Amino acid sequence: MTGPEDPGRPPLPAGLAASPVIAILRRLPAPAVLPLARALQAGGVRVIELTVDSPDALTLISALRDQLPELTVGAGTVLDGGTAGRAVSAGAEFLVSPHTDHELLDFARGRGVPLIPGAATASEAVAAWKGGASAVKLFPASVLGLPMLDALRDPLPRIRFIAVGGIDEANAADFLAHGCVAVGVGSWLAARGDAAEAGRRAGMLVKSLRPAGS
Repeated sequence: MTGPEDPGRPPLPAGLAASPVIAILRRLPAPAVLPLARALQAGGVRVIELTVDSPDALTLISALRDQLPELTVGAGTVLDGGTAGRAVSAGAEFLVSPHTDHELLDFARGRGVPLIPGAATASEAVAAWKGGASAVKLFPASVLGLPMLDALRDPLPRIRFIAVGGIDEANAADFLAHGCVAVGVGSWLAARGDAAEAGRRAGMLVKSLRPAGS
């Protein structure tokens, strides 16, 4: 099976090396998004995924890119190639989908855009990886659990997994300890749009996931 640095496999956002957290902002009121993103950045988050089912999603992706250039901004809940194209045109630097879809894999590979497709089985994970995914989203991670992650990683050690779905301060470190390269954290980190609380949670989470001595 091909490895993570194969030619043609787009790399994951560089910000994940400093903070292995993707903050997922979903269906929040549009005016709350920029203040929330600023607070998350201040708390140490370097990568944000704005789902395309959010109000004014494409406009907000462009605004985040313009106003917070140190953040890496991606589009989530991308279900088809047309949506992927519009998201990339708006400035999305990576794409995330809840499923493994060959149309999306072909689009991402052709455009050189990192894609993180969702998978819940070994067959889906292998199909996503062979299709050129930059990582595979274990989804829903809290339902599948650590035993499922271990069972997948044992025969598929070269696939990069990112745990998404039900991730919070109580389980994020466990998924990283079991081999995920990052975690996607949604509703808990977004704190219902409360920027001050989101910033506090981000700082606490990022600090807790930092390797000892760093």
